[in-house]
This record gives sequence, structure tokens and C-alpha cells, in this order.
Amino acid sequence: MGIQISRAHDIVDKALDYRAIRQDMIASNIANADTPFYRPRDISFQETLMAKKAEIFNDTKDKLALAQTNGSHIPLYEERDSSRATRFYRDGHMARNDGNSVDLDVETTEMSKNSVMFNALVMARKKSSAIFNSVIDASSKTS
Repeated sequence: MGIQISRAHDIVDKALDYRAIRQDMIASNIANADTPFYRPRDISFQETLMAKKAEIFNDTKDKLALAQTNGSHIPLYEERDSSRATRFYRDGHMARNDGNSVDLDVETTEMSKNSVMFNALVMARKKSSAIFNSVIDASSKTS
């Protein structure tokens, strides 16, 4: 285990991973714009990042327990694995005659938004690291 600059870096790292996955999915959607019956895919990771933040910062809210009045009752089943992002089909656009529902305007817009968010995360990470490095440099000069 190395030096931990900030607990938030783990969240930024995870967000960068998900942004890269999303970029690949959007590129795949664009590449399949002429594939018959192709449905565009996307990824939603906000809930996953919120769960990771709660885990890192010990910000867990008390969860209301399900009361089981009889031992033969079916136990609560968690429907969603909070450690993985949710993949879904981005429908809502009219399918063409070949059944393909990829809208290039939507895909290029989503790709641009994702690129901006990715670059913002990279710049925030660099700025945070630069501050940490300047503190190390300043402390080494005073010795």
C-alpha cells in the first residue's frame, strides 16, 4: 500500500475507470450505427460511485431492517449489486426500417459530454497531486 494522498482519490480513480468504459460503449454504439436491430447501450454509475463514497468516508446511513415475523418467510433479496455499474439500453428514439435505434447526434453529444467529464477528472487529479508535491518540496527545503 502506497501513500494515500486523499480518500477521494479512490473515488476519482473509479470514476475515471467508468468514464473510460462509457467512452468505449459509446464508440461501440457509433460503430454499430448501420448494424440491423442494434440497440445503443450505455452505463449508469452514479449509484455505484455514491456507494463507494459512503464506503470510503464511513458515511453509511442506517438501513431499516426488514421484519420477519416467521422463520419461513422469504428473506430480503438485494436486487442490485452496488459494486457494479448498471448497463442499460438507451432506447427512446425511433428505430429505422432495419430496426437500428442508434441516433448519431445523441451518441456524439454523449461522447463529448463524457470526454469533458473525463478530462475534468484528470485535471482535478493532477491539481491535487501537484498540491501534494508542492507540500513535499516545501517540507524538504525547510529541513
